[in-house]
This record gives sequence, C-alpha cells and structure tokens, in this order.
Amino acid sequence: MKYSSFLKIPVLVVLVFSCVGISAQSPVDSTRVLRILTYNILHGETMQGDFDLDQIARVIKSVDPDLVALQEVDFFTRRAKHMDLATELGQRTGLAPLFGKAMPYDGGEYGEGILSRYSFLSTRNHALPAGEGKEPRAALEAHVVLQSGDTIVFVGTHFDHTGEADRIRQASRVNELLADREMPILLAGDLNARPDSKTMEVLFSEWTPSAGEFDPTFPSLGPRVKIDYVLYRPANRWRVIEIRVICDSIASDHCAQLSLLELLPAGD
Repeated sequence: MKYSSFLKIPVLVVLVFSCVGISAQSPVDSTRVLRILTYNILHGETMQGDFDLDQIARVIKSVDPDLVALQEVDFFTRRAKHMDLATELGQRTGLAPLFGKAMPYDGGEYGEGILSRYSFLSTRNHALPAGEGKEPRAALEAHVVLQSGDTIVFVGTHFDHTGEADRIRQASRVNELLADREMPILLAGDLNARPDSKTMEVLFSEWTPSAGEFDPTFPSLGPRVKIDYVLYRPANRWRVIEIRVICDSIASDHCAQLSLLELLPAGD
C-alpha cells in the first residue's frame, strides 16, 4: 500500500524508528490516510556546512508526504542565497508551498513553511508571544480540502529554544488561537520541548500525540531527545496507522517525524 512504502536515502547515516498502531475497530480506508511530516530544515544548511536543498528534498520525497510542516525557513535572506526556500522545496518535491514570516532576518525573512499535496482553501499566519530580546515565533495555518471532500486545518509551528517560560506562553496561545476551529485539525512542528515538560502538558490537555512511544528526534546523528511532534484533535476523528522518525545525519540537525493518520468519518 502507498502508506507502507519507504525509500532508503543514500546518506552517511540514516536511522528509521518505526511504530505501527492500527486499531482493530474497522479496516483502514487508504483513501483517507494522510502522510504528515514535520521537519526542521536548518535554513538549508547541511551538517557538512554547505547549502543543499536537494538533500532536504530527497528526505521529504522519500516518504511521499501529503502535508509537511517546515521550520527554520528562510525567505530571500543572504545566508540562503536570496532564495525563497519554501518555493524551492515545493518545486523539488512537487508540492504546493506556503511561507509564514516570524521575523525579518539577514536582508529577508525567517519563519515557517508548509508544503501540501492539496491546494490551499485559506491560510493565515499567527504571531506567537516571545520574551524581550527573544526570536519572534509564528504558527502558520492552512485549510485544505482532501480527496474525501473533508476540510481539515493544518498548522505548523516552531517554539522558543531558550527557555520553558516562552514555550508555555506559545503553547497556551496556540490553544487559544485554534480553540474555535470546528474541523479536524493537525498541529506539527519543532516544539523544543520534551514529552514530560510543562509545555507539552499544556498542549496534551487539548491535543493527542500521534507518537505514543516518543522516539527521539534530535540531534539527527545519535538522537537523544524528542522535541518534534505531530498532534491531532479531536481524538475520535483520527486513527494512527504508523509513525516513523527519519534521521538523515547530513541534511539537517533534526530528524523528520512522519505520522500516517486516517481521518475517520464524522460520527465514528
């Protein structure tokens, strides 16, 4: 089936942690399975110190995702060779790109990206709270209509890396911003928070994690901590089919988190 294929990536080190969690309630409807990826791309800089979007694109394409949340995305900055990284990666992967600014940086902008197999019905970029002198953060929201005809909300974000106080504020703000969304919703990103942290306690009060075992996602060479997540709600509209952590030791300092989720019909 489409959702069980995996192409080996020809890099120095590739680690894949896989967990299958198919419920016995009913057969899986493969037409309603979504492949969700979150990936911190380190603004296109590889762990060898060069700039290589093709390496990042190979990691993304290897798992054939439907929706991708990208973090550390540059938009026309000097360090990224004045490229729009979301659009460049969209062209390389055959997915529709979207960029959301978190802050001005290095002659351009820096923030979040989304890649999508589906056209965007609507999009919105939300500023998140940040302490004085801290990097501004954002949550990028996109509404898409799936092949099944269902509309879902997909949100990509990147929380502060310097202290839990800001991360808690950002998690609380995300919960507030998305409280009134009536459609099934997915939240994905580099949250810079361990599963047992206060930040994740705030999020887990509203969201269900797709990864039950919390395999580590950082750093990409010898991952030790879980800080990258795919979360969903409401719990009764999603079923976890499989989760994987894809660790390419060259493309980025983060592993990518892939979650295969089935959107269940309303009322199931």
